[in-house]
Amino acid sequence: MIDFYYAPTPNGWKVAIMLEELELEYTTHLMRLGDGDQFKSAFMAISPNAKMPAIIDHDPPKSYGTNSVSVFESGAIMLYLADKFKRFIPTDPLGRKEAMEWMFWQVGNQGPMAGQLSHFVNYAPKDQQDYGRKRYGGEYERNLAVLEKRLGGQDYILGDYSICDMIVFPWAFIAKPLSASLDLFPNVAAWRGHIKQRTAVMKAINLCKADQNLGKTNVSNNKILYNQSAVHILGSGNKE
Repeated sequence: MIDFYYAPTPNGWKVAIMLEELELEYTTHLMRLGDGDQFKSAFMAISPNAKMPAIIDHDPPKSYGTNSVSVFESGAIMLYLADKFKRFIPTDPLGRKEAMEWMFWQVGNQGPMAGQLSHFVNYAPKDQQDYGRKRYGGEYERNLAVLEKRLGGQDYILGDYSICDMIVFPWAFIAKPLSASLDLFPNVAAWRGHIKQRTAVMKAINLCKADQNLGKTNVSNNKILYNQSAVHILGSGNKE
């Protein structure tokens, strides 16, 4: 059994997709990020960065010992699960090398740039959006172009459906809410269309769907989730 600490965001969807594709049993712990659940001591013991997603695996591989194992950061969680079940990741050295490249591209490029764009489109003060939307909108499109070239002549990032498609998909899935068009990226549009029809993906996207933020909690009405500083980690005052 796996405890899954989650909120319905693109980063949460990544791991939800992996769990559903593996058909694993898991218990979802919905994180109320606007209320500061991520800063509670019990959660920060699992995820020191005070970010979801995170998991606790109560039946880890024997090489990890007999205790439950916690994993934080979406890429680390997905790699842990792929290795544990030996699915959705190449086993040959060259294939694994390529998988690592595209996973690190996602967590170091596509995800952060899309996340910043989402902030300025959906949550920043209206009178402070222009530069951020231009800056991160350009970066988001640049990453779409990288993905477009990679998908030329093949259906999926590594050729076959893999952990890389699962981790990249969520931030491409929400292109329209980010005010981005896929007209210049037909390969990405086709790839996105194929993946969103998968049963596991649909289940993941719909997990706790009613609890999506959709801009309701934003900079103007929440000081817990936005404009964080060291105080949030070193002395949040929320130690339950």
